[in-house]
Amino acid sequence: MNSQIIKYALIGCGGIAAKHITAVTGNNIEIIAVCDIVSDNMEALLNRSYAQKAHTVKRYTDFKIMLNENDIDLVAIATGSGSHAEIAQHCINLGVNVIIEKPMAMSIEDADKIIELSTQKKVKVAVCHPNRFNASVQKTRDAVVSGRLGKISHGTVHIRWNRNRDYYNQATWRGKWASDGGALMNQCIHGIDLLQWIINDTVEEVYGVTKRQFHDYLEAEDLGVAIVKFKNGSIATIEGTVNVYPNNLEETLYLFGEKGTVKLGGKSADTIEVWDFADETDISSKTADKDSGSGHTRLYADMLGAIENDREPLINATEGKSAVELVLAIYRSQKEGVPVKLPLKSFSVIEMAGEFDEVHI
Repeated sequence: MNSQIIKYALIGCGGIAAKHITAVTGNNIEIIAVCDIVSDNMEALLNRSYAQKAHTVKRYTDFKIMLNENDIDLVAIATGSGSHAEIAQHCINLGVNVIIEKPMAMSIEDADKIIELSTQKKVKVAVCHPNRFNASVQKTRDAVVSGRLGKISHGTVHIRWNRNRDYYNQATWRGKWASDGGALMNQCIHGIDLLQWIINDTVEEVYGVTKRQFHDYLEAEDLGVAIVKFKNGSIATIEGTVNVYPNNLEETLYLFGEKGTVKLGGKSADTIEVWDFADETDISSKTADKDSGSGHTRLYADMLGAIENDREPLINATEGKSAVELVLAIYRSQKEGVPVKLPLKSFSVIEMAGEFDEVHI
């Protein structure tokens, strides 16, 4: 339980917002206000997920008015992807700590601005990549950092999901370059984040190919495949898609080292399926370890600890930028048809506009 009283507000009351409410209640945080441009979204969320205290929560359709009228310590941003950076920058400029749903930004410039502002204003920023808090993921990362796998040969992540027309019809911003990007930026960025974080090294070069195979009513891709080179010599592959019929199949991550092999499986890399090491010092780790569904709650707990102890959150703005930059590098590689070196000095999702206009499906 947090020792200081945190005044909290939620901006965006769509599909993902319920996980934020669960995290709020799981950490004994009081909600001061919520904001959404559609009033019915606020009522539906509060009546479903915060029913006993719904009457105590203020409602706003303009987040700037909400922030002007209330003394808020922590804001979560769960709006459409394209508005994350603008709202975050406004909050940070007011000295408000922020939790930003993925992706934290749609351009390198906006990601860098959030990092810069958070330092200037001494504000805490956490980016929602909750799968990092899975016990399976934490255990694998620890094994890499401690050297149990030895030199890493390569890794791979498969995000094989389904998103149909009904899903995209639920929100007009989905699948558009200016407001969302495609499968890699929206659905697959979690697995992409896990891959680069677990390998624990700097990405040096990316070659990617993306296509719009089945979702011809979208602007952006529904499939992306990439080869990633790290500075330490490791190689990784990414396969991300929303084309799997008829439902989500898996989010699976493999890691191959000279002294160990790991496979994380399940719907969100939340189950240890293979755990083989030369040292054989942790026999208990060979058993399946599954605890998905609590990532947002743990992320909030980490953020509260960061505020209370004046430290950086586990997934701060710099960490959040890493996944965005990797996706943007894949996009740029698709656009230019060549491998792309990192770090990127600049690139935005909007630069992909029209990429598939000449593709006939």
